[in-house]
Amino acid sequence: LGLTSREEAVGGRGRIDVALGQSDQAIDEVVVIGYGTQRRSDVTGSIASMQGSVLREVHSGNISQSLQGRVAGVEMTQNSSRPGAAMDIRIRGTRSLTASNDPLVVLDGIPFAGSISDINPSDIKSLDILKDASATAIYGSRGANGVIIITTFRGEAVALSKPVVTYNGYYGVKNLLNEYPMMDGPEFLAWRKEAQKNGASFTLGADEDESLSTDWQDLLFESGMVTSHDVSVAGVTNGGGYSFSGGYYDETAVLPGQGYERFSLRGSFDQKIGKRVKVGVSSINSYGVTEGERDSPLGSMLAITPLTNPYNKDGSIKTGRMYVNNMDTYYNPLTVSSLGDLQKEERKTYASYNSLYGEVQLFDGLRYRLNAGLNYRQSNYGNFHAPNTLYNGDEENSNAAISNELTTSWAVENLLYYDKIFAEKHKVGLVAMYSAEQTESNISSISAKGIAADYLQYYNFGLLNDNGEITINPDNQKYYKRGLLSTMFRATYGYDEKYMLTLTYRNDGSSVLADGYKWHAYPAVSVGWNVTNEEFMQGVSVLNNLKLRVGYGQTSNQAINPYQTLGGLSLDRYNFGEKNVGGYYVSTLPNYSLGWEYSTTWNFGLDFGLLDNRLTGTLEYYSQQTKDVLVSQNLPPSSGVTGSFMVNMGETKNKGFELSLSYAVLKNFNGWDWDVGFNVYANQNEIVSLASGQQYDKGNGWFVGQPIDVIYDFKKIGIWQLGEEDEVKKYEGNTGQVGMIKVEYTGEYDASGNPVRTISQGTTLEDDDRQILGSIEPDFQGGFNTRVGYKGFDLSLIGFYKSGGLLVSSLHSLTSYLNQNNGRRGQIKIDYWTPTNPTNAYPKPYGPEQNNHPIHTNSLAYFDASYVKISNVTLGYSFKSEWTKPLNIERLRLYVMVQNPFIFASDYYSETGLDPQPNSRGRDSFTQAQAQNSTVPERINVVGYNTPATRNYLVGLSVTF
Repeated sequence: LGLTSREEAVGGRGRIDVALGQSDQAIDEVVVIGYGTQRRSDVTGSIASMQGSVLREVHSGNISQSLQGRVAGVEMTQNSSRPGAAMDIRIRGTRSLTASNDPLVVLDGIPFAGSISDINPSDIKSLDILKDASATAIYGSRGANGVIIITTFRGEAVALSKPVVTYNGYYGVKNLLNEYPMMDGPEFLAWRKEAQKNGASFTLGADEDESLSTDWQDLLFESGMVTSHDVSVAGVTNGGGYSFSGGYYDETAVLPGQGYERFSLRGSFDQKIGKRVKVGVSSINSYGVTEGERDSPLGSMLAITPLTNPYNKDGSIKTGRMYVNNMDTYYNPLTVSSLGDLQKEERKTYASYNSLYGEVQLFDGLRYRLNAGLNYRQSNYGNFHAPNTLYNGDEENSNAAISNELTTSWAVENLLYYDKIFAEKHKVGLVAMYSAEQTESNISSISAKGIAADYLQYYNFGLLNDNGEITINPDNQKYYKRGLLSTMFRATYGYDEKYMLTLTYRNDGSSVLADGYKWHAYPAVSVGWNVTNEEFMQGVSVLNNLKLRVGYGQTSNQAINPYQTLGGLSLDRYNFGEKNVGGYYVSTLPNYSLGWEYSTTWNFGLDFGLLDNRLTGTLEYYSQQTKDVLVSQNLPPSSGVTGSFMVNMGETKNKGFELSLSYAVLKNFNGWDWDVGFNVYANQNEIVSLASGQQYDKGNGWFVGQPIDVIYDFKKIGIWQLGEEDEVKKYEGNTGQVGMIKVEYTGEYDASGNPVRTISQGTTLEDDDRQILGSIEPDFQGGFNTRVGYKGFDLSLIGFYKSGGLLVSSLHSLTSYLNQNNGRRGQIKIDYWTPTNPTNAYPKPYGPEQNNHPIHTNSLAYFDASYVKISNVTLGYSFKSEWTKPLNIERLRLYVMVQNPFIFASDYYSETGLDPQPNSRGRDSFTQAQAQNSTVPERINVVGYNTPATRNYLVGLSVTF
């Protein structure tokens, strides 16, 4: 367990309570390696471990946020910043183009089929991350993208026989980090008048007044709240142990109507039966409610101009449509707080993850174990919007929708273990497994228009008014069942604590692949050398630990939707005489040879400890090649098929390095302790080939020889300035004007040095002059932490950083109505060009336009993604045991915390004041029609229209009885 040994003389005492301290010998730590455990000194693969107490240093609703910046090679990115949202987890980068890149999560030994948000962080004892193929191969195709093994608390780990009761709780206030950088009244009025000078025809709306300067954000944003309370009890029985806990988590956003609430209940029980049999069961349950999941008033709030008055003359909030210029109308976003029964949006989720095991010691060294798991997750969503309200532009009919999703899964694993030490130097471990698992899911969705009464909301679609109608979209009804059969064998061998060898062989059969291609086998091998245990190292006192590791292995990926091998039909409607009837057409071709996407990986590792293990670290380098990549192949119109189909055609490669360091600067030095941690890592991926020998797929943003996630667009090089009137005409044609965006020309020149054509001004990916601007992947990134303790006080700091890469701001792009440049809607505060302000940053108001935006608008959306962020600062005090013992309190700690206090080294933050971390998908916009004009692929995370970042202030209490 990584604890120090301690001897106590009995001395006639009938009861002896012993608390073991943490061992400095980190190499003696026990880590979970998949279907077993090993001492850290025996590990030959790439495995990172974190104790649950370390995860809980960052208070959040789920562990994905707690992991950010804590583990080298594990990147966390947001696709939503709404309360309750989990982050995307990528272990050692992106490998696959179409199949999932999500890691496998294993909860108490059983593959996890739910959302990471369902797991209460307070229930986690430890978390182990398997990163290379030699470590993940034991999980087969499920571990193709890395494995996260979560171990929850169990009672048998409790040292004392009496029950141990623990309470952990905190409460916090969430304040807006910064408002969106929108122009105030005078700034916007000057902007609009400048646009009018250039020909804009937008004039004051009926609800506007030039004397106003309405701060819509100040009126709408409010303080949010976050609170968490967990109580657990654990103890040991005669030959076993138990552990139970209950938790409550509640979080509200700074936007009205958005929130997340979760109730959790966990229990486990382990018991020995005689000398050879051991059984155990655990159950983790959660019930979560998410409010305001999809819609928010943010888009309308930012689009309404500051010249608009939100109130009537009597001081009441305006309802109905508001005219913000002579053309556009919006509903008052302030009504979101007072809609009552006129609006409701809610998702309820119940999840239950259950596992049991039975273990029999057959004879010395040989044991059989049965693992079984049964998971259940149900999600119910509903929304209702009354007529003529913020989310429903229909002035006559209400609209509503419901959807239900049920997912069940089971897994059964049969394992044989043999562990033996021969001649005191030869340590042998063998594991053999046969397993089966299955997941089944069903999704149904219905929408309705014309609800008879507002109070009915979405609860009874049978009660519609005379104009009511129900719509069942076939695309929103989904069902699938998928299964996996597997066999596995692993052998570990260690000699004299010096040399280690691990061999793994796994064979998987997947139901989602074609007949004749369902099965795939892959081996893995890794070796380790504990150099410091050699005799020639015994005199080197400064070096306490030095281990070399090399691993090679294959993994496979079959994480695609089922039934890709069968093809698909889609429904279409057409007129047949006087009737409207439905017909089917082929939308997806079958693929009878669809097989595995597989990767080959090398990993080289170095573990070290210096200065009596006060300085410890790990350095790793890896390379990975993925072949037969699962890709959607587009078809020509002549095929008669409108869609694409899945094929194994393509290749990618991945390489990178990771460095993790931990240094105990001070250890009990006159009462002072000081620990520092740091990690840095870099990952480079590249597309080696695409389907059918293509060199690029512009629709998906894929280019051979380039990283997977690149930005392909016009490159802004400045603004056309006075004196360049002739030049701008040469490059931009008749629409060319000074003050417009200047982008780089990629064509040829004639003998006179003039461009042979004008610059493309379209909005399609086939336009000339688009080019690869770079990748969203940083050059390197990582995290850091430090903790200083003095007697009972402790002060800790946690942060993370990125260097390089591109950040996409959809607020500045073609997907945004906030950068239209014509005075029509609310405008982002920018340094715009005028004859007296010849900036090269942003174009003039109402210059040459396309789709109501300046030509080449998207070129304004790209920023350097570098930043340094302090995520947590905590000050705590642990009361002395002699003060708490009389109260029967074993441990008592109070603390205060601030989250997201500082952001440094970010160009985007310096210009906008906004968090440089992405918070949305690539085409996130409150106007979907505009979003479709985006050249940013859907999969790329951007800074967009999502719940804004906050700075949080928390106070907490931890008590153990």
